[in-house]
Amino acid sequence: MDTTQQIKLPNQMEALIMAEDGSGLKLAERSIPTIGPREVLIKVAAAGVNYPDIIQAQGKYPAPEGVVQDIPGLEASGEIVLLGDEVTNWKVGDKVCALVAGGAYAEYLNIPDGQCLPVPEGVSLEEAASLPETYFTVFSNLVMQNRMKSGDTVLIHGGSGGIGSAAIAIGKALGATIIVTAGSDEKCSSCIELGADMAINYNKYDFESLIKERYDKVDIILDVVGGQEYTDKHINLLAKEGRWILLNAMQGANVKINLMKVMMKRIRITGSTLRSRSISYKTEIADRLKNTLWKKFKNKEIKLHSIKYYPLDEGKLAHEEMINRKHIGKLVLLPNT
Repeated sequence: MDTTQQIKLPNQMEALIMAEDGSGLKLAERSIPTIGPREVLIKVAAAGVNYPDIIQAQGKYPAPEGVVQDIPGLEASGEIVLLGDEVTNWKVGDKVCALVAGGAYAEYLNIPDGQCLPVPEGVSLEEAASLPETYFTVFSNLVMQNRMKSGDTVLIHGGSGGIGSAAIAIGKALGATIIVTAGSDEKCSSCIELGADMAINYNKYDFESLIKERYDKVDIILDVVGGQEYTDKHINLLAKEGRWILLNAMQGANVKINLMKVMMKRIRITGSTLRSRSISYKTEIADRLKNTLWKKFKNKEIKLHSIKYYPLDEGKLAHEEMINRKHIGKLVLLPNT
C-alpha cells in the first residue's frame, strides 16, 4: 500500500443495495472494499445510472464472479484515497472517473487501475461520473470494432439517452454524419443541440422513409431497439458493407432476417456486452479514449450531455425515471450529505 500519503478511512460506508425481496434498492451499511495490488480505492463523488443497473436490481443481471453482487453501479468518479502495492500510474489525491463491473452505488469503490481515466479538463468531478460506461461502450463498438471514420453516416436509436448522447458526441468529434431517432420533439431538439445532423421523432414519422429522402446510404446503425420492424428497416437502409451493432433488444430478441439481403450487401452484424470483458480489454479502451477523445472536452469539440442528479437515497426514483424513459441524457447519483 501507499505509505507516503495516508488518508484515514472509516470502517463502514453507506451503499445502495438490492433489496432481498426484489423490490428494488435500499440503503445499507457495508464494509469499505479491500483492494488488490493493481487496484485503487476512491471516495466516490458521483455514480452514473445505467439500464443494466435496473436489470440487476430486478434480479435479472447478476454481476460477474468476483464482483460485489448486491451493490449496482457501473461507473463513478471520485478522489483516489488508497493505492495497491503495484500501482504506479496514479497517486493519492488524483481525481478520476472509471468503468467498473459493479459496486459504484456506494461511498467508496475499488477499481482496477487501468480502468481509471483522469477527469477531462472542462468537466466537473460530478459530471465525469456520467462518462465512462457510455463512452467505453460506444467507442469500443463504433471505433475499435466497426471502424467508424470521418465521412461515415451513422444511425443511432435512442439518441437522447446515455448511449445515444455519447454516440452523437463521439461520432461528431470524429467527423461522422449523425442521424438519430428519439421519442418526442423535445428529445429530438436535445439531440440536435448535441450535434446530430438529423433527429426523427419515431412516434410521429417513419424513420426509414425520411432517411432515404435525405441520405443515399447508412454505413453504421447503433441499435438498442431490436424487434422485427426495426430489423427489416435496418437491412433496407444499410449500405453495402454496412455495420449493424446490437447493444440491446428492447422490442424483442427473436426476429426473422432475410439472409439473402444480408449476403448481397455484405452486412456485418455484431453484438456487444462490456461488463464481462477482461480488465486488459477495458484498459485498452481507456487508453484509446484518453489519447483520442479526452482532450476534445477541453477544446469544446465534445458537448457534454444533459445530466440530472439524485441523492443516493433517492436512487430508486432515478431507476423509475429511467424505466419510464422520461429522462434526457444521463442520471447521476450523489452521496448523501
